[in-house]
Amino acid sequence: PARLLELNISESELARRRANWQPPAPRYTKGVLAKYTKLVSSSSLGAVTDLDLF
Repeated sequence: PARLLELNISESELARRRANWQPPAPRYTKGVLAKYTKLVSSSSLGAVTDLDLF
């Protein structure tokens, strides 16, 4: 009901994890799904493609 998400780690541990984090390699590197992943916006923005890029 409170819609609360808590991360129970120290600030130093969080800083260490952020410093070591690297984005994962793309799952699709060519084809339609690769184009889609490059052009789609965030789901919080509606997950639509940016038509200005074409």
